[in-house]
Amino acid sequence: MARILAIGIATLDIINLVDDYPAEDSEVRALSQYQTRGGNATNTLTILSQFDHSCHWAGVLIDEPDSQLILNDLEHYQINIAACTRLSEGKMPTSYITLNQQSGSRSIVHHRDCPEYSFNHFKTIDLSEFDWLHFEGRNIDETLLMLEHIKTHYPDLPCSLEVEKPRPNIDVLFELPTLLMFSQHYATYHCFNKPDDFLRTLPQNTVASCTWGQQGACAINADGQLLHSKAFPPSQVIDTLGAGDSFNAGMIHRLINNDDLQSALTFACQLAGHKCGQQGFANLVSHFKY
Repeated sequence: MARILAIGIATLDIINLVDDYPAEDSEVRALSQYQTRGGNATNTLTILSQFDHSCHWAGVLIDEPDSQLILNDLEHYQINIAACTRLSEGKMPTSYITLNQQSGSRSIVHHRDCPEYSFNHFKTIDLSEFDWLHFEGRNIDETLLMLEHIKTHYPDLPCSLEVEKPRPNIDVLFELPTLLMFSQHYATYHCFNKPDDFLRTLPQNTVASCTWGQQGACAINADGQLLHSKAFPPSQVIDTLGAGDSFNAGMIHRLINNDDLQSALTFACQLAGHKCGQQGFANLVSHFKY
């Protein structure tokens, strides 16, 4: 069991399941609606906790009604929130998600009235207690300070950075983490049609992965060797929400157990595919044959 700290956000997800994605200016009936906790960092922790890791979250919690659902879910998965910032004003980030029953795809409208987690709070954490740190690629200026702090004071502490969205200046972070995990969206935004072509453009000695949907994922090791894993789609795609977070959890879980990068990449693709075959994260690992 490893002690893992993830820095990022938790959200309230309001999910409408529809038979097919609605056309513009149309009115459709939802097949069902439910609310759950979301957010990339906390999703990844939810899965890592099912692998019996000791999981801790550093983010912002606001004292308002929607926080209780989020807190209940974090408690259910035994995710420690001692490193969080607690505020009395504002609103927890909320994602309004349309989930297409036909394809499992999802579209998200996100709203937030919540400050980002600050470096001033982060630097008070005793990082010597942890075996791995994981960052969402957001809040670039503050995240840069956090990564530089780790490099200076905890140079042997491995950390990963999820790069999902093409945020301005996010590339200033790339030389600091142990592992970079890129999305297909990020690579295609920068006009790459293949994950291996994108990975070759990264700084020398970078260890990174890049997911590519039905084509699986690629990775590059510190020697510049390119690796590939095929995708492992389920017999029926039910819910793709959180597939990337599942991939990230799979990579972290295997690397923290000293597996090689190829094994971690394949395992992560298997876990992400398995996630697409079920709704939500409940019992994800117990139902996963690995």
